[in-house]
Amino acid sequence: MPLAVFVLGLSIFALGTSEFMITGLLPGMAADLGVSIPDAGLLISAFAVGMVVGAPLLAVGTLKLPRRTTLLALLVVFAGSHVVGALAPGYGLLFATRIVSALACAGFWAVAAATTVSLVPAARRGRALAVLVGGLTLANIAGVPAGTLLGQHAGWRTAFWAVAALTVLAVVGVLAFVPRTVSDSSALRVRTELRVFRNGRVWLALGVIALTQAMVFATFSYLAPLLTTTDGLPSSWVPLVLVLFGAGALIGILAGGKLADAHPFATLYGSLALAVVALVALAVTSDVAVAVTAVLVLGAAAFAANPALNVRAYSVAGGSSTLVGASTTSGFNVGNTTGPWVGGVAINAGLGFPSVAWVSVGLGGLALAALTFALRLQRSDDARSPRRPALSPDEPVAQPAAQ
Repeated sequence: MPLAVFVLGLSIFALGTSEFMITGLLPGMAADLGVSIPDAGLLISAFAVGMVVGAPLLAVGTLKLPRRTTLLALLVVFAGSHVVGALAPGYGLLFATRIVSALACAGFWAVAAATTVSLVPAARRGRALAVLVGGLTLANIAGVPAGTLLGQHAGWRTAFWAVAALTVLAVVGVLAFVPRTVSDSSALRVRTELRVFRNGRVWLALGVIALTQAMVFATFSYLAPLLTTTDGLPSSWVPLVLVLFGAGALIGILAGGKLADAHPFATLYGSLALAVVALVALAVTSDVAVAVTAVLVLGAAAFAANPALNVRAYSVAGGSSTLVGASTTSGFNVGNTTGPWVGGVAINAGLGFPSVAWVSVGLGGLALAALTFALRLQRSDDARSPRRPALSPDEPVAQPAAQ
C-alpha cells in the first residue's frame, strides 16, 4: 500500500474530528455564543449540507487542477476556516466558517478518494479505500473524544485550534508523500465526467450508499437516549458505549477492506444483514448487555459495508472519476442527514425511542432490495456479454489505468 494512501487517511482523521466533535461541544458553545442549544446544533446541519453540496461542485471546479495541488489548497482553506472560527466573536461568523470548512472537507474527500483509487491496482482498491475511511474511524475512536475532552476543559475554541494544527500536519504530509499529477487540459473533461451519470447503475449504487448510511444514522443519532431510557444504561456509561461503537467500526473497516475487492456483493449482503439483526435487537431488548453488544455489532457492520459501497460505485462508473468520488461523498452525507430526520419524525410522532431502530430496519430492507436489483442487472449484463463468460457477481471489475 503506498505511503501516500496512509497520509490521506490521516488527513481524513483531522477533517473527521472536526466534523463530529461539535456534538460534544454544543453546551459550551451555546453558552459562550449566547444562543440556544438547538441554534448551536445548526452548526452540525450546516456542515452536513455543505458536504452534500460541496463535493460535486468542488470536484467539477477542480477537475483541471493537479490533484496534489487541489488537496493542499483544500487543506489550507480547512485550517484557515478553523483559525477564523476559533477567533470568531459571534455565532454568525462561526456559522459561515462551518460552511466553508464543510465545502473544503467535501472537496478533499472527493479528490482524496479519486487519488487513492488511482494509486493502487484495481484489485486493491477496496483495501486502499478502507485505509482512507479508516481515518474517519480513528476520528470517532480517538479524535472526537479527545476534541470533546479538550473543549470541555479548555474551551471549545481550543479544540478548534487543535484541529487547525492537525490540518497543518496533514498539509506537510501531503506535500511530502503524495505524488504530483499532471493536470488534464482537455476542454471536454467535465463533459466526460458528467457522462458517467447517464448510467442508471451509478445512481443505483449511490442510492444503496444513501440508504445504508441512513439506516445507521437513524438509530446512531439517538443512541444515547435509546440506551438510557429504554435499556436503563447509566448516562455516565454512554461515552464508553460510543467508544465501543468506534471499536466495532475499526473491526468492520479492516474486515470490509479485505473482502470488498474480491466479494463486493457478498460483503454488502453480509454487512446489511448483520446490521439489521443488531437493530432488531436494539428495538426489542431491555437488557443492557444485549443492547451494548448490538451497538458493537452495528458499528462493525456499518463500517464493513463502507469499502464495498465505494468499490461498487467506482466499478459501475468504469474508472477513477473524481466526480464519482464526490458523488459517493454526497451519498454518504445524504444518508447522514436523512437518517436522523426520519428517526426524529418517529420520535415526535410519539412512537418512543425504540422506534428509531425499527425505522433503521425498514431503511435496511430498502437497501437490501436496491442491492438485489443491482445484482440482477449485473448478472443480466454478464450473461449478454459476448466477450467472455458470465462473471461471478463478486468478481471485481477491471478498471482503466491510474491517472
